[in-house]
Amino acid sequence: MLKRMEEKLSWIAILKLKFLFLLCFFKPLLFASSIMIGIAGASGAGKTTFATKMKKALGKEVAIICQDSYYKDLSHLSIKERSETNFDAPASIDFDLLTTHLKMLKDGRSIECPVYDFVTHSRTKETVKIEPKDITILEECLILAVPEVRNLFEMKIFVDADMDICLCRRIERGRKFPDIQRQYLLTVRPMFLKHVAPSKAYADLIIPNEGQNEVVLDFISGQLSQMVTPSLTYQTCKGNNDA
Repeated sequence: MLKRMEEKLSWIAILKLKFLFLLCFFKPLLFASSIMIGIAGASGAGKTTFATKMKKALGKEVAIICQDSYYKDLSHLSIKERSETNFDAPASIDFDLLTTHLKMLKDGRSIECPVYDFVTHSRTKETVKIEPKDITILEECLILAVPEVRNLFEMKIFVDADMDICLCRRIERGRKFPDIQRQYLLTVRPMFLKHVAPSKAYADLIIPNEGQNEVVLDFISGQLSQMVTPSLTYQTCKGNNDA
């Protein structure tokens, strides 16, 4: 009888541990005012495509912010100095402002997202107002490499793709090949190896490039839709994705 009691107590202890584990994992998602999702990966990996598909699957209560909107204003530099800037390094991004804006959205406050002019490498006087949503998605290469930003996410996703595929996608974007080759060898690849690739270790989910992740997309969207809108079923979410 004593042995049976010991076995019963051990099972209770195991169940308690499992409950605590699940509570620790889901608590941030259940009680966050806005669920923050970070989607990182190499340039050309398919981050934007994945984020767009997720927004389409989940509906209107999703806001997407791109890290590129927060490039530092270089209007005080000469044209030559601007062109020589390493835009693939963390120092090129105003992460202080980005962190402030993410915290504001978490608190239920709207933000004025900066608009960056990639021709002049400067911020315009215009901004885009972004209202707080149930789910906020931030996507771009470096967002998991910066602790202040990374720690704000309830879910961290890394879109993984072969670097050759990423390079081909950059070429397909229409820029002249010598310019693409020069930037890729000087900054894109070195910064990927130094900052982006190591940040994959912080991801909760590592998924293949956008052409192979429909199952993962359906699973994530289904789980999030139940947390945000319990009346929204998995099939409804999947149906939106196929529309």
